[in-house]
Amino acid sequence: MKSKTGLTGRVIFKGDPGYNAARKNWDPHTDRFPKVFVFAQRTQDVANAIKWARKNNVPIRPRSGRHALETNLSQVNGGIVIDVSEMKKITLNKKCRTAVVESGNRVGRIVDTLARQGFIAPFGDSPSVGIGGITTGGGIGPLQRTTGLICDNLIAVEMVDAKGRVIRASKKRNSDLLWATRGGGGGNFGVYTKYKFKVLRAPAKATVFSVTWPWNQFEAVVKKWQRWAPGTSTKLGSELTVGPKKGGNVSMLGLFLGSKTDALRFLQPILSVGTPTSTIKHLPYLEATKFLLAPDPVLTQKYSNQFSSGFGYHPFPDKAFKPMRKFLEKAEEGTPAGFYFLNWGGAVSKLAPRATAFYWRNAKFYVEWNSSWVKPSHAARNIALARNTRKKLQPYIVGSYINVPDQGIKCSGPVYYGKNYPRLRRVKAKYDPQNVFNNPQSIPPAK
Repeated sequence: MKSKTGLTGRVIFKGDPGYNAARKNWDPHTDRFPKVFVFAQRTQDVANAIKWARKNNVPIRPRSGRHALETNLSQVNGGIVIDVSEMKKITLNKKCRTAVVESGNRVGRIVDTLARQGFIAPFGDSPSVGIGGITTGGGIGPLQRTTGLICDNLIAVEMVDAKGRVIRASKKRNSDLLWATRGGGGGNFGVYTKYKFKVLRAPAKATVFSVTWPWNQFEAVVKKWQRWAPGTSTKLGSELTVGPKKGGNVSMLGLFLGSKTDALRFLQPILSVGTPTSTIKHLPYLEATKFLLAPDPVLTQKYSNQFSSGFGYHPFPDKAFKPMRKFLEKAEEGTPAGFYFLNWGGAVSKLAPRATAFYWRNAKFYVEWNSSWVKPSHAARNIALARNTRKKLQPYIVGSYINVPDQGIKCSGPVYYGKNYPRLRRVKAKYDPQNVFNNPQSIPPAK
């Protein structure tokens, strides 16, 4: 129903019941107060919201899963948040091996729906991330060596532009927009409402593994992992996490699309380091996804985080471990702080860096680190810790991942998008010449 403002969908203004619930983000210390939230139920609600925002000269923020790691990327003081989280249709075409998903779906829901029907949907490390945002930034995760990034599987999109027009993009029409959506980051070109993905048949079973080591073995484990993981089977995805010195450990989680015997053979080099404790299971594919996507406490989060990230083209030399160790010694006990590594290669590296907007194709591994805190008074210290660690690790990494934004990065365009940045600015100039969709690190239109 259209309200007297012309906004449609579930509309919540500041002061209305439900406003504080609408403000809740993954970060518990959300400090933005939008004028209005529009929970769109269909594409037309999104179009109406954009038209209203333009008419009233109000800044816009699109939102899908509420997982933005920086609050001001998905909320804005005095602005409108166009939230698509109630648009959740999933249509699987088994014959064509495609799935059309509305952009409000969370990743876990898509993975579960498709796995029950025998298909793979790639995922990251959290089921509650919105498909709307993870796709546009690339979409990394343990299946990427087999499936490619989430965005590599994207074959068509529906988007509402700055004038409230519905635009569809595929290889045949508006192909420049499809190219840009595949890794060019969310909130840049318009508000996405539907994605069409190609999907792969899932194996009947897969092997999952969880391995832990004592914290003090982290250097030996990371050194071995950085040499072993990029060269092992492309059916094997491995996430390595190193927690804080106070109360943390080293853990590796992942899956192998094959038998337990083969998995053990491929894992042997890393399992021979230090004194690991491991769980390795051969499970039906649906159960394997549940093993990896443990339920995510999406809005009961206690911590705020400062993230940063990069891509490693070579294993870390010995001197890189000094800032890493210092960071882990200073990280707060009992928080989800630490380092996270993901092995690259396989299907990710099959595409050329300029084939999609996602540029960092030829890395050996991805690395991110985050400091976390519960008390707002600890924010400055932890933000400085993560950003100083970036400065010290700079000689050993390239680029940064747009889905793990770090607002400490100055002139961030080439850091997120490499040599694809100029082309992204041209696409921006075509679809949003007035820079209606902007945030502190968005892509400006080419002059």
